[in-house]
Amino acid sequence: MNVFKILPVLATLGLGVSPAMAAGPSLVTVITAPEAQVQMMSLVLTLQVVKQGASAHILLCGPGGDLALDEAPASATAPQKPTGASPRDLMAKAMQAGVQIDVCAIYLPNKDLPVEALIEGVGVAKPDAMAAELMAADRVLSF
Repeated sequence: MNVFKILPVLATLGLGVSPAMAAGPSLVTVITAPEAQVQMMSLVLTLQVVKQGASAHILLCGPGGDLALDEAPASATAPQKPTGASPRDLMAKAMQAGVQIDVCAIYLPNKDLPVEALIEGVGVAKPDAMAAELMAADRVLSF
């Protein structure tokens, strides 16, 4: 099925289509783990997928959301072996590569924080749009 033939049909039905859905392979990475090594590996794999031509979207929930805080915990900014980069460093690299990064919709309210607590470039996922993206993704990785 040619995706470009169905895009106008989806638009007339009021079903939004993200560029990731039309561009080729897509990945959604969900990061919930508090451990820096798990966060690092999820970001390394996501960056490798992007390097190989896929689009990606990262959803940060629970302790994973802490990566996006302006005042992030030390685990998010501490260098990890063997590269000396931190999870936050790799997240910045992902954003530079065009990866959309959002915290889940319930993250900030449950931390009692305003959206201004997030670093620039990180958004707040809308559940309906995120659900559609999860359904349309070629792969979903959860860490």
